[in-house]
Amino acid sequence: MASEPQIVVLGTTELARPARAIRLCATLTDYWALTKPEVNFLILVTTFAGFYLASKPGPGGVRPLLLIQTLLGTLLVASGTGTLNQFIERRFDAQMRRTARRPLTSGRIESSHALWFGLSLSLVGTVFLALAVNRVASLLALITLLTYLFLYTPLKRRTPLCTLIGAFPGAVPPLIGWAAARGRLDPNVWVLYAVVFLWQFPHFMSIAWMYRADYARAGYLVLPVGRRRDRFVSWQSLGVSLVLVAVSLVPTIVGESGFAYSVGTLILGLIFTYYSVRFAFHRSNVAARQLLAASVVYLPMVITLLMLNKK
Repeated sequence: MASEPQIVVLGTTELARPARAIRLCATLTDYWALTKPEVNFLILVTTFAGFYLASKPGPGGVRPLLLIQTLLGTLLVASGTGTLNQFIERRFDAQMRRTARRPLTSGRIESSHALWFGLSLSLVGTVFLALAVNRVASLLALITLLTYLFLYTPLKRRTPLCTLIGAFPGAVPPLIGWAAARGRLDPNVWVLYAVVFLWQFPHFMSIAWMYRADYARAGYLVLPVGRRRDRFVSWQSLGVSLVLVAVSLVPTIVGESGFAYSVGTLILGLIFTYYSVRFAFHRSNVAARQLLAASVVYLPMVITLLMLNKK
């Protein structure tokens, strides 16, 4: 009889271990979600593209260690920016259905913990880029963080022009990659910057349309009110897509890429424009969702073609 309590305690301890492991896994998953990994994927893709295109052709052109250090530092700063963005907007995110279950808004992570987590990631990433890569890349990452958090983020509640303002820091990642490889910014990189800059407009318009009720509920002015809204959405999706197709062909015109790139990019651009036209004229959630899917496919494929046809 004296041994029975020991058996009970042992059984409770054994049951508690997997429970603690599950809680730890859930917590780590929540912190991972704070960093906005879906956004970071495209950031790393464009950073890698900038680095690769800036590297000299031939053996030894791409320095693997420097590339890894660049991607790691960029990921840390981007993750910190995403976390701090959710910290700043936590009260407004709680009012939107699509963001109400985020770790911070739902209370699974305390605000103070998220703040220090975001600050730590941003600081470590910026310092790491300065020490392991170069100061130009670090400065570009810092400028992106500051303009995104303190210019674009508050403007989302004041003017639909926030999309234009946010597109500037949003297109900086390829500049970081280029600066990491060369230590400076050359004229050639601005075509890649322009492609990423223009791509953001139809991409974000599709999101803004699908969640327009959510944004309005939280007080975000990402779309104009009244009759101007439809015209605004059409121009930002269809009009910019047409310009994007033209700009994407510049590398071929100036001799930086081959014929295969121009053909592939033109086909991708026409497909992307098709979905932009559908959305501009129909303005339905279905058309917006199709445009969003097309945008997510379009940018990585164009960048991949540009890297494969690099001269």
